[in-house]
Amino acid sequence: MFAKFARVFFGTSNERSLKAYQKRLPEINQLEPEIQALDDVALANKTVEFRQRLADGETLDNLLPEAFAVVREASKRVLGMRHFDVQLIGGMVLHDGKVAEMRTGEGKTLVATLAVYLNALSGKGVHVVTVNDYLASRDAAEMGRLYSFLGMNVGTIIADLSDIERKAAYAADITYGTNNEFGFDYLRDNMKYSLDEMVQRPFNYAIVDEVDSILIDEARTPLIISGVADDSSDLYRSVDEIIKEIVKDPANYEKDEKFRNVIPTELGTEHIEQLMREKGVLKEGGLYDTHNIALVHHMQQALRAHTLFARDVDYIVRNNKVILIDEFTGRMMDGRRYSDGLHQALEAKEHVEIQQENQTLASITFQNYFRLYPKLAGMTGTAMTEADEFAEIYKLDVVSIPTNLKVQRKDEHDEIYLTAAEKYDAVSQLIEEVHKKKQPILVGTTSIEKSEHLSNLLNKKGIKHNVLNARFHEKEAQIVAQAGVPGAITIATNMAGRGTDIKLGGNVDMLIHQQLSHIEDEDERLKQETALKEKVQKDHELVKESGGLFVIGTERHESRRIDNQLRGRSGRQGDPGNSRFFLSLEDDLMRIFGSERMGGMLQKMGLKKGEAIVHPWINKALEKAQKKVEARNFDMRKNTLKYDDVINDQRKEVYSQRREYMALEDVSEVIASMRHDVINMLIEKYIPEKSFAEQWHINELTADVKRIFNLDLPIKEWSEEKDISIDTLEERITKAANEMMATKVANYGVSIMRYVEKQVLLTTLDAVWKEHLLRLDQMRQGIGLRAYGQKDPLNEYKKEAFVLFNYMLDELRERITSLLAKVEVNVSDDEGENSSSDLIEGETPQTLSDAPKEWADTPRNAPCPCGSGKKFKHCHGRFV
Repeated sequence: MFAKFARVFFGTSNERSLKAYQKRLPEINQLEPEIQALDDVALANKTVEFRQRLADGETLDNLLPEAFAVVREASKRVLGMRHFDVQLIGGMVLHDGKVAEMRTGEGKTLVATLAVYLNALSGKGVHVVTVNDYLASRDAAEMGRLYSFLGMNVGTIIADLSDIERKAAYAADITYGTNNEFGFDYLRDNMKYSLDEMVQRPFNYAIVDEVDSILIDEARTPLIISGVADDSSDLYRSVDEIIKEIVKDPANYEKDEKFRNVIPTELGTEHIEQLMREKGVLKEGGLYDTHNIALVHHMQQALRAHTLFARDVDYIVRNNKVILIDEFTGRMMDGRRYSDGLHQALEAKEHVEIQQENQTLASITFQNYFRLYPKLAGMTGTAMTEADEFAEIYKLDVVSIPTNLKVQRKDEHDEIYLTAAEKYDAVSQLIEEVHKKKQPILVGTTSIEKSEHLSNLLNKKGIKHNVLNARFHEKEAQIVAQAGVPGAITIATNMAGRGTDIKLGGNVDMLIHQQLSHIEDEDERLKQETALKEKVQKDHELVKESGGLFVIGTERHESRRIDNQLRGRSGRQGDPGNSRFFLSLEDDLMRIFGSERMGGMLQKMGLKKGEAIVHPWINKALEKAQKKVEARNFDMRKNTLKYDDVINDQRKEVYSQRREYMALEDVSEVIASMRHDVINMLIEKYIPEKSFAEQWHINELTADVKRIFNLDLPIKEWSEEKDISIDTLEERITKAANEMMATKVANYGVSIMRYVEKQVLLTTLDAVWKEHLLRLDQMRQGIGLRAYGQKDPLNEYKKEAFVLFNYMLDELRERITSLLAKVEVNVSDDEGENSSSDLIEGETPQTLSDAPKEWADTPRNAPCPCGSGKKFKHCHGRFV
């Protein structure tokens, strides 16, 4: 009650934020005449002036009014677009490290230029994160003209760039790229062996476009760099054949669609065991016996693949590969794979090539990657529904910015039908009616399957239309650009993050590119360009008269935000428009998450076959259901993040330590410290504190010193000396180990031994970290069972992860010490000038092949100095 009273008198927090930003607008606007009077050279030179003022102690906040005024004027001259006042507010919100919610068509790409330019003045780099390569390249090219005019350079990070190209792009003032590329570059950088090879600079500031799509929807799947594990494709195929038989009878399993879970019933388990024995898969004992645990895992994943994942909904099959589909955007996620064998189970189900299971080498969630930026901001058309998650996970406030012109779109009440068939008949009938008025139509569907079902219905009616889904994503920009022409009908899977505005009458720039790019004659091209612009203008007026873009939703999504994104495609920049959603009791949201009483109540209200009910109560009930689902999904993401935070603390520690090692030219002190720690651990293990000599485990100590240091020491004789102390014993072992290492350095040369030590340190750290990640993965899979013992799984995970981390550090010290104690380097002269060396550990050769001393500092990814054309790490720098 008090909160309601406070809002009336003081306004909402959003209104108070907007007032604070609006107070700064006059300061920017009054500079316009002064900035307009500058010629192009003087305007561009403002960048040099701003950078000098920053160096002299001014802050970015002090420079904001002038910098924004400069960008607005430069944009007018270079791009032909002048920032509106609401766009200036959007720029201020982004500069403050917040999320700017701006409706579709309000020019978010242009808004970003204000905050990007201001923050790039520091010279520390600004990252602009987009949802796909097309948008990264497009925005970098278009907005790059503005930045170049102002004396700044722009880089673009897309797939298939070399490390040299990536490093150059990250060194630019402003870098555009996708969330995947930025994240993977971070992981790859932390697997490099030299600071020179790393491509990213220290993080400074990032603006995330379509921030809800990237930081919430895509954040459910972590980024993982994997190595190949053992091949078990035959087992996947065998288990798949068995599960195909099992799923024919629903009595064999219980499925919970709400929580995306499935388990075999007791009857199903008996059938599975019987079939496994017949096919020779289950050789002895029962399915749930300890030695058959791997079979249970394969069975469970195959069961999930067949009952919870549908082709053309969750994935498509293309080029003999199973490619995942993002349920929120309808995009293909090529290169992304389900972990834990689920992807292999899907490949077996679809009879495509089964790729080997992978073992995680490095991973990070998007949540933890983007929290690495000291300053983070984002922009999207829909963020308020997820404001709590942005605040709790990323410490990002959301500011909803009003539209430049009042929204004219009419949002009609939902229509609800008994069956999906009736619903689609009603949708196709409405499309037919609206199409006759030449009003363009955008139809939103939730899957490829449903978009193609509707497409077939329209084909039967002879109605021409375009389909935009994961199958036809290559034509995305062209289809969306044409979606606003008179009479156009576009059926699309979810429209989140499409990045191309639907303009009434058509997108002039895109149409010019599509239709006139082949014309070489300048005069002819100009003539046709003028004609095309006139046609688009006429079509624009025609579409406005017919009512603007009509958006039809064929289903409500789990998230209100996705529905709002679809709706927001209509009514941009004050244009007219309509939106209407059609539902049925057979829809997933209604069936799985709707109240069980809803169907009965609707029928009591008079819902009959072939008829629809339209009532505000239905809209409220659906919104309530969607809020429940959003809250549940948020809790699931939050729970997953809590577990990843445990790994993230360890990851940051390991990566930080690794960078320190890479920065050191000489790691001999680190190695010596590890060696002494190992000796100290051995003493503590075999000679308990305050114990008598007869209680010492001398034989075991002697054996371990031999195993680790390759030293035969008379420890037994030392222990029998009169008045021998534990400290004296430790000092003698330490002295012997140090002398052995000093002899190696004297024999092989300082530079070679320093190089060997650094390589052994980094490669061993990578190996033990990889093994540690595998242990954590395995522990995470079963930790939930601790709840049955009245223990909190998360607390148990934290405790055991800490123990495992300490075990990893002990293992690291011992392995490095043992490797260096046993390594031998054969040094030979090549014609008396260059020395070459081979590393040998026991019987297994490890190679630093034919590498002269002066080559030791060559970056591993640089061309080998020998002139072979190979990278140094694959040639004379090879160390395996």
